[in-house]
Amino acid sequence: MLTTRVCVVGGGPAGVMLSLLLARAGIDVIVLEKHADFFRDFRGDTIHPSTTEVLHELGLLQDFLKLPYSPISRGELQYGDRHIEMADFSRLPTHCKFIAMMPQWDFLDFIAKAGTRYKSFHLMMRAEATGLTPDGSVVSRTPDGETTIKAEL
Repeated sequence: MLTTRVCVVGGGPAGVMLSLLLARAGIDVIVLEKHADFFRDFRGDTIHPSTTEVLHELGLLQDFLKLPYSPISRGELQYGDRHIEMADFSRLPTHCKFIAMMPQWDFLDFIAKAGTRYKSFHLMMRAEATGLTPDGSVVSRTPDGETTIKAEL
């Protein structure tokens, strides 16, 4: 039986980042990820300047920049003989003035590893949430309002 204050279902970028932020705030959190690892095909392999700015604010940017990535600082389009500049990230008021092209599994591994620095962060791989039963047998509340999730894994 596991007891936690917050259970996040899904170890995608939002779930893992949310869990890291909660753990940094001292909130006990378990992330349930149904796969055995993050190595699979994802839709997004771009880390935007706003995301790297969050990493900077969390003190993680320097370690992040040690990972392999390809920077894209400009977005351009060639249409016939016309050259169109669609984006120039060098003008942004951020620490990283580029989009970092990186496989999402590398980003997720990085954030999950950062989460392990906090004793309140727990990532459970091969743990699929299949439903929620608010009848007390799976989810219950303690007198102080804390939610307890009980699941057999």
